[in-house]
Amino acid sequence: MRDSVTDLAGRRALVTGGSRGLGLAIANRLARANARIAIIDHPDGLASADLPDDWITAPVDLASATAESDFARAVGTLDQIDILVANAGVVPAWRSVTDLDMDEWDRVFRINVAGIATALKAVAQPLSNSPNGSAVLMASINAYRAHPSQILYTATKHAVVGLMRAAAQDLGRHGVRVNALAPGPIATDALMERIQNRHIAGGPSPEAALSALAGETALGRMATKDDVAGAALYLASDLSAGVTGTVLPVECGIS
Repeated sequence: MRDSVTDLAGRRALVTGGSRGLGLAIANRLARANARIAIIDHPDGLASADLPDDWITAPVDLASATAESDFARAVGTLDQIDILVANAGVVPAWRSVTDLDMDEWDRVFRINVAGIATALKAVAQPLSNSPNGSAVLMASINAYRAHPSQILYTATKHAVVGLMRAAAQDLGRHGVRVNALAPGPIATDALMERIQNRHIAGGPSPEAALSALAGETALGRMATKDDVAGAALYLASDLSAGVTGTVLPVECGIS
């Protein structure tokens, strides 16, 4: 029997960075809830992705000077947008405050912060036209806590929460909800690559590193891509009809 509260039939979900990783897991979860899916992602990511034939895709480089117009053009090809999942982002190299690369700083802010603002601007009207408009922005536990040598990433994720709270106020008058997800460490390909690189440089083995991360949580395990995708479905669906301006942690209870 279909659960009408989480059924997204008749709704269009736009997922940025949806060709792989968390974005792809979220897009697949929304598709299983009967949403029609559109993906906006970097051209290189889309070129190597294996996505369902009925998903609409559009290449946009959020770091480019034409990102705003390219994004608006892609949105203009869609008949409707009821759900935005602004997931696209990058994790920069770990650097302490004394080693910051300001060119890198500008590029990461363009993708992680300006990229989300660009998405919100482009879809504000379509979401306002929807009777169920919902935007889900990808933050991180780094949006409310910090770790050594992650000053740039932490600053961008704090900024995402600011965007979310302000957009919730602006768009709420049109019935649009805006919330953020805050995942903890997830064993994505990107995280595993960083763990492997640290191991090669003399750090702990991947097994030891993952075990240590799991040991920091109340549940004794790391959160998974499916955990994050389920939380995204909650925020996108009518289950969270009264929820806006909120950061939802998905980290298995990190102490």
